Amino acid sequence: MQARPHTDASTRSDAPRSAPLLEVHDLQVELITGRGVVRAVDGVSFTVDRGETVTLIGESGSGKSTTAMAVLRLLPDDLAVVSGSVVLDGVDVLTDDRALRAVRGRTVALVPQDPMTALSPVHSIGSQLREAVRQAGAASGRAAVQARAVRLLEQVHIPDAPAQLRKFPHQLSGGMLQRVLIAMALASEPQLIVADEPTSALDVTVQAGVLDLLMELQEQRGVALLMITHDLGVARLISDRIHVMRAGVFVESGEAEAVVHDPREEYTRALLAAVPTLGDWDETEAEKSGGQEVGGRG
Repeated sequence: MQARPHTDASTRSDAPRSAPLLEVHDLQVELITGRGVVRAVDGVSFTVDRGETVTLIGESGSGKSTTAMAVLRLLPDDLAVVSGSVVLDGVDVLTDDRALRAVRGRTVALVPQDPMTALSPVHSIGSQLREAVRQAGAASGRAAVQARAVRLLEQVHIPDAPAQLRKFPHQLSGGMLQRVLIAMALASEPQLIVADEPTSALDVTVQAGVLDLLMELQEQRGVALLMITHDLGVARLISDRIHVMRAGVFVESGEAEAVVHDPREEYTRALLAAVPTLGDWDETEAEKSGGQEVGGRG
């Protein structure tokens, strides 16, 4: 897959800027645990413009997924205290429950990490996708809902969509299930998709297909993406801007190319160093290794 094309900074500065689709200011999340209160997110601020991809990246436990769940108000009220400001399409969803219900699943949708736990194992793909269509108000009447479900699967490039709707999650591969989750997120035609580690459970070739799909949908629909990942390689390919997170705070932020190719912080450089790379091909060593293997089998 090819990296996302980035707009020249001078071109962007000349164009008039509208208000961000998502604006997060001084977000704090305190989790109530058996050992006391833990501040998992400590005053982060960021924006996502319309049609833009912003990525939060960091190691496990850095607070990136907690940040995303706090933005969507999906953290349990009895275990998490969230403060700050989260303005989505002009409305502060942290303070207005009615506004939150109006935008969640419509203006904003979630693509969760693990499709095997996100989807019900005892209901067919079709029943779950049709329910998403009905909840989004995207169609009414049995025939119209079914037709919408088929179109959604076709849009995420799942072949023979009517047959796939009759199957259950255990009958589809991980990559196909992740595409089903993306189709469910698209049911309401959201302006923002929050993708929480959408490729971490997939092998490399399937990851590439899912990322290509997300970028294709973004180009066609102008949807914005808030991507959560621990993989800087994924972030480099798909992002306009990157925020590097550690221990609940942003340690580095900037345009994707700048963060990847000229990181300022040692932690970012350590993340980059952890990305596997292919070494030079050594034909002599390869022949020696091959010869030893043949000899061992003899």
